[in-house]
Amino acid sequence: MRYIRYASIAIFAIALILVALANRGIVQVQILPGELSSLAAINPVYEVPLFIVMFGGVLAGLIVGLIWEWIREAGERAAAARQAREMERLKAELRRLKGERHKDQDEVLALLDKAG
Repeated sequence: MRYIRYASIAIFAIALILVALANRGIVQVQILPGELSSLAAINPVYEVPLFIVMFGGVLAGLIVGLIWEWIREAGERAAAARQAREMERLKAELRRLKGERHKDQDEVLALLDKAG
């Protein structure tokens, strides 16, 4: 199974390298649209290879998706935490009740009752 994972990673890496080599032309990237940059009196323009723009877009999409999913699952994580607290409370209550049940018994009988 480990070799399949390594082979998949190698194939993916080769594909990314090929995409980068095929798209290494220089493009201009503007942070703001022309109308907005004239109002703000700044016009940052960067010249970068196209594959950096492509990979940056994919990376930005992954980050936004991860944050979106983390926010969406917040309710489920809270419910799981509530259930875990309730489970611990019930376990503590069960231990307390078992201790009260065996309080007046002989120690050997209490041990035999716990085992059964």
